[in-house]
Amino acid sequence: MGFSLRGLAERSGVSAPMLSQVERGETSPTLVVAEKIAAGLELTLSQLLRLDEGEHVAISRAGKRRRYERGGHRFEELTPPLPGQRADVSVHTLKPGATTGGPGDPPMHEPGSRETAVILEGGLVLFVEGTRHELEEGDSITFDADLPHHFENDGRDPTRFIAVIAAGLRRS
Repeated sequence: MGFSLRGLAERSGVSAPMLSQVERGETSPTLVVAEKIAAGLELTLSQLLRLDEGEHVAISRAGKRRRYERGGHRFEELTPPLPGQRADVSVHTLKPGATTGGPGDPPMHEPGSRETAVILEGGLVLFVEGTRHELEEGDSITFDADLPHHFENDGRDPTRFIAVIAAGLRRS
């Protein structure tokens, strides 16, 4: 999922110091606090506490996935939010002229994260620390996702790509 402590504090309404204490095992959260943390992580309390682990297979149904849209960028999470998950897979569509962010946006992924993108349709440009990488249909690229980066569609047709983000795999 790749949330920072501050980001999770904002999303959950639980203070960053409290989250830090829970993470380090210095305190146990009340059920109310645990439920807020779960909501901030987009999990149910059962998922956070791993009470629903009777199954070892999780199916993400097409009509029930998390979807987001901002400007000309639409994306859908293909992986369900599971506790301890270290990789996320998503499919993205960029309209002509659309971007996944901007040159000044901070990195969204935790330190050590890697991202692989596979271009399904159209062309795509990836900027990593200001360096331009042009990609065509069928190409794939892997890069350090904790660096400033964004994708742009500078073509005339929509482009689709799959992104896989693996959290914390690279050593700094």
